[in-house]
Amino acid sequence: MPEPGVPRRVTARSSAVEVMTDLHRVPAATIPAEMSLDDARQAMILRGVRMLLVTDDRRAVKGLVTASDLLGEQPVMVAQSRAVAVADLAIADIMTRVDAVEAFALRDVLNAHVGDVVSALRLLGRQHALVVEPSEPGLPAHIRGVFSASQIARQLAIPPFVGEVARTFAEIEAAIGA
Repeated sequence: MPEPGVPRRVTARSSAVEVMTDLHRVPAATIPAEMSLDDARQAMILRGVRMLLVTDDRRAVKGLVTASDLLGEQPVMVAQSRAVAVADLAIADIMTRVDAVEAFALRDVLNAHVGDVVSALRLLGRQHALVVEPSEPGLPAHIRGVFSASQIARQLAIPPFVGEVARTFAEIEAAIGA
């Protein structure tokens, strides 16, 4: 039996559900859209995550932000285009809108294997993907879970497999301080 907090080892043939963060079991890591970029970086470090869901004042998910978004060139480009300092930007300025995020239907995930998820993330060139399930008729699907390439790599005991990713929080903190 694995230790609490230690991800269970999987293989490419394991059920995809074994590498999904199920938001019915684990509280979603969220931040408000108006949060500063520095505060969001600190929230990631404190929570031990590389992605946060971005919510509005009603706690509805409006988008997501990743460590790559915060540490990449996007904040600088947005700040330059608006003629403001990066420190003046809010998460809403750089987040990926929820309707632009790759999402897998829960019914498909239930029939998929870990290798299928790895292939899809590689093909999409993404570190994260959402898992959605239908809600009431006429309402948008709701987010049921999240796939994280770095978590999947840890569970498979392989190196990160999508893009350049900081592997430790020390690397993230070093990049933030740079």
